[in-house]
This record gives sequence, structure tokens and C-alpha cells, in this order.
Amino acid sequence: MSTISPLAAAFRQTSYPVGGHGRRNIQILKEALDGLDGKLESDIYGTGESIESFQAEMAAYLGKEKAVFFPSGTMAQQIALRIWCDEKGIRKVAYHPLSHLEIHEEGGLKELHQIESILLGEKDRLILLDEILELKDDIACLLIELPQREIGGVLPPFEELVAISAHCRAKGIKLHLDGARLYEVLPYYQKTTAELCVLFDSVYISFYKGIGGIAGAILAGDEAFTAKSKVWKRRHGGDLISLYPYYLSASYYFKQREPKMGQYYEDAVGLAALFNSCQHVTTLPRVPVTNMFHVHIAMPKEKLEPILVELYAETSVGLIHYLRESSEGTCSFEISIGDAFAQIPKDKLKLTFERLAAVLREG
Repeated sequence: MSTISPLAAAFRQTSYPVGGHGRRNIQILKEALDGLDGKLESDIYGTGESIESFQAEMAAYLGKEKAVFFPSGTMAQQIALRIWCDEKGIRKVAYHPLSHLEIHEEGGLKELHQIESILLGEKDRLILLDEILELKDDIACLLIELPQREIGGVLPPFEELVAISAHCRAKGIKLHLDGARLYEVLPYYQKTTAELCVLFDSVYISFYKGIGGIAGAILAGDEAFTAKSKVWKRRHGGDLISLYPYYLSASYYFKQREPKMGQYYEDAVGLAALFNSCQHVTTLPRVPVTNMFHVHIAMPKEKLEPILVELYAETSVGLIHYLRESSEGTCSFEISIGDAFAQIPKDKLKLTFERLAAVLREG
């Protein structure tokens, strides 16, 4: 029998979670499939009209020749880097020290593909353009994550991305976009996906993070690249007999939520200001550049957790379900704004932050 922390249990009892699109339950799939004709043909091992149509829509959206649906982003990105390494005959790639491939995939790139990762820059900041220009190792591919999630969802200037892209093309280095949250950066950059993706040779996007689908990802690029990716998807066991629960729900929620990214971004800026108005609280970034940011509270976890549990019981507004000890005497957590935020009554949100500010002052 699994156990959850008192904070997570209290969070589950709240009526108004601040982040995301609401509870992740079976209703997500039921809602996505509810309006579809039950006689719609499913895909078979990644082929069929419904999946191919969705892939074509995503390729057009990203401004790429072709796109392939994968059951997971982990699979898609390892395959992308493998393809570029094979093409260049170099088993080295470069990315940020806190890239998903480095800290969340159990060394998959090395163990499955014998690819060496070169870690660029420092853990607490973005990779600098000069660090890329001065890179001594011969690499097949450079991976850029937009936004850089593990340090608060920060972004480089668009002009810097243009310069990185130009440098990589001049040096024959493939540039891959970890765009798990690509939709979320568009309001800040004021660019279309195609304008952003043209800078990259290959692009990955997720359908369960900002979009809130069940699972799944798209890997996009030119026709030769995606043809190779299909072979590798089969080798990785990614060609399930049918993928329709994933891509049909992805399509449904993509159409609902991609147009709302601007509102999510504005809500995140407003929410960050509320956090920053409380003593002992800072957000990273102070002013968000996407719909997600990190919150740091200068209070030990064992002291802050019961405060939040009591706050949730009083207001029924759930700020977060976990606390991470980021340093001695300091806790942190991540907030990502979606549909749920708009459902919180303004008076309840105001009361929540008034109470939070009061208890932190007493600290």
C-alpha cells in the first residue's frame, strides 16, 4: 500500500489546485474520446489515416517536412541524437548539465547508444553563446532546451538562438530542440513555432506537459531524418499495436490549449508577483518568461509543510503537493499554469496569499 505525505494528502483535498489543468484521472481520456465516432479506424503499428493525418498537422505546425508520433519523449530524443551521431560518424553530443537526458534517463544515451555527452555551462544558468563558440570537442549535435526547466524555465534571447543556429550550420553541427514545452515560450518570443523551429534541424514536442494529454511526443525534421526515426522507433519497441489513445487525446487537448498559452503566461506573471509580495519568498525568474517558474521559500521543510497543510484546509486552494529542500533552511517547488488557475475564485486566491504572507511574517 502506497503512502503519501501529509502535504500531498492535504493538496488532494483542496478544491482549487493552482497549477496544471486539474486532476490527472481517467476522465482526461474519456473526455478526449467522447465526441469521436466509435467506428473510427485505429492505427496499426504507427500507420493509418488517423495517425498520419495528425503527424502531417504537427509537421505543418512546426514548419518541418515530416513528423512522427512517439509514445515518449525519452525515446524520441535519444533516437534523434543517435541519428545525428550516425550521420556525422561522431559519438558525442552536447547539452546543459541539467538536461532531461542527463538527470532523468538513467544514462540511456550512453547505455543504449554508446553516445558521450559533453556538458556545457553551469547548472544554475543557461549555456552561454561563448561556451558554444569555444567548444573544443567534435560533436555531432547540440541540444538546446526551451525553456530550461530545471532552473526555472528561463530562456535565452531570440537573437542568441539565431547566432547559435548560424554557428552550428557553419560548423556542420546538427541542432536539436528539446521543445517539450515549446508552446509555452511562444508568447514571450512573439514568434510562431515555424519561425522558431527553422533554426533547428530536429524538434521534439510533448503532449502531456503544457498540453495535458495522456502521453506521447512528436519528433519532426526533414524526410530522411524522420524515415530513420521510424526504424529506430521500431527497434525501441515504440511501435505499439495501436497508439490512438495517446495521439487522439493529444490532438484533442492541443486544439483546446495551444491557443491559451498567452493567457497562461499572463497568469504566471501575476501569480509570481503574489508570491514575491510575501516575506521570505522569491521566484525564479522573478518575472516569469513562460507559464512556469520556481518558488523558493526561506524556511525549513519541516516548518513550512504544516503551515501549508493548515492553509489548504482554510482556503481550499492548493499551491503545491510537494516541497523540495533546495538548500539548508530553504524549500522550493515548481508552478506551471494551465486551465486550473482560471477556476480559482479571486477572493479565495486573495485570502490564500494574505494568510501565507501573514504566517511567513511571523515565521
